[in-house]
Amino acid sequence: MKHLQFSALALAMSSLLFSAGAQASQAAPAVMSTSATAAQTVQFQDLSITVRGSGQPVLMIPGVNSAASVWEETCERLQPGVQCLMVQLPGFAGKPAAPAMAGKFLEASKAQLKDFLKAQAPQGAVVVGHSLGGALGLMLAADTDNSVQSLVVVDSLPFLAASQNPNATLETVRPMAEGMRSGMSQPAPAERKRAMLAPMAATMTLDTRRAETIVQWGVDSDNPTTGQAMFELWTTDLRPLLPRIKAPTTVLGAWAAYARMGSTQQSTQALFESQYRGLPDMKFKMSERGYHFLMWDDPALVLESVQQALSGKAKR
Repeated sequence: MKHLQFSALALAMSSLLFSAGAQASQAAPAVMSTSATAAQTVQFQDLSITVRGSGQPVLMIPGVNSAASVWEETCERLQPGVQCLMVQLPGFAGKPAAPAMAGKFLEASKAQLKDFLKAQAPQGAVVVGHSLGGALGLMLAADTDNSVQSLVVVDSLPFLAASQNPNATLETVRPMAEGMRSGMSQPAPAERKRAMLAPMAATMTLDTRRAETIVQWGVDSDNPTTGQAMFELWTTDLRPLLPRIKAPTTVLGAWAAYARMGSTQQSTQALFESQYRGLPDMKFKMSERGYHFLMWDDPALVLESVQQALSGKAKR
């Protein structure tokens, strides 16, 4: 049963996302500070960044198909004294796709996030990433420019395919991933997408209203962008990069949605620890009952982890 819970998650994400403009300028001025209650959204290359608050910068990266607003409540709880930089990735939740990212979604997103941090937070920032955002956080932290002071990874693994098959390699998973990308990229009527998304969204959060939000984000997302992002997640193994990461890292895991399939906290923790074995400075925390969207289902756990990263207590 060791890999069952993330096999289910991986398959659920694939099924969930299956149904699931003009290029921005290449530079943007530095973002101005805002009050704790006010917010502004700025365009930086292909990224839309919602900025709220003033103080220590926290870059908040969402997952596939998610809107930047997934972080709004976390940001509000961090106030005052924190500047939230909530990222909207292109092609998701109604935002236009970015032609410049075609065929290289992860690398292009990482490069633009790195440029943004240099412009907005040259002293470095705490980075928080959920799912795909966690993979981008690991990629940013593996660079050696010290732009990531601390990292919080919310329910994400460095090699998604190995959660389904511990012996998976990039070569063995590619044919399946290519077929998945092809299927996800096809156009589909909104109602068909909604019908396919709804049962899987129910496994992503405990809150039925939030599940409907997930469904709507998926309906509004660009199918080819979703397909490419998932293809890259399945065919990218970040485990060789982990020894490069010097930033203290907290990894948060979820298991409860798959308890009915035999997963346990212990088996889930073993899977996480196996995949993150190469990360030199890592803490792992398990949510007792939250599903995949832990910022909604277990906000206290996420908030505590970000606050510890901001205070430096994420270090061992």
